[in-house]
Amino acid sequence: MGEVDNRAAYLGFGLAYVFGHGAAAVSEGSDPLLDLPGWLPITLLGIGLAAGTVCATLAAVRAQRGAAKPDALTGNLLGASWIIGFVALFLAITGLTSTVDAPDLPSMLWPTGSGLIVGLLYLGEGAARRNPLHYALGAWLALTSTAALLLGTPGLYWVLTLAGGGAYAVATALEHRRLTTARDAR
Repeated sequence: MGEVDNRAAYLGFGLAYVFGHGAAAVSEGSDPLLDLPGWLPITLLGIGLAAGTVCATLAAVRAQRGAAKPDALTGNLLGASWIIGFVALFLAITGLTSTVDAPDLPSMLWPTGSGLIVGLLYLGEGAARRNPLHYALGAWLALTSTAALLLGTPGLYWVLTLAGGGAYAVATALEHRRLTTARDAR
């Protein structure tokens, strides 16, 4: 399997974190900084996540071209892991919100739980593809996303915006060097 160039995906996801979670951070809570329409943060997040997902999928497909069967199988299993992870998250959040009387629970669990799932999947992908940058980004996202739960809203959105968006920015900047080093090693 070839190297996956994650720059465009990292950029899309980073922008989703900065603008989507950032819009929620400035417009949520008892004393919001800005009065934004409720639909705007989720729309900005959705656009960025969709762009990042398309870029990540295209990069993974490009990297799998001409791959040996074991490498192709690894790529397919990693791809299926995303679906399984988010279905499991949906079931967990749906189950919790149907049994616990806490109206703010879904708005806290979806962004932080998604960061946890993405982080864990990046850990697996980083290990399988021997990509320490992807692995480190996954560790950071998993830890900061779940730690953000300690802050409630809007604090968790600030953590996701700054720590998550910032980590994607750093990863985007470092990805070129990683790819150059990997190419030179071949």
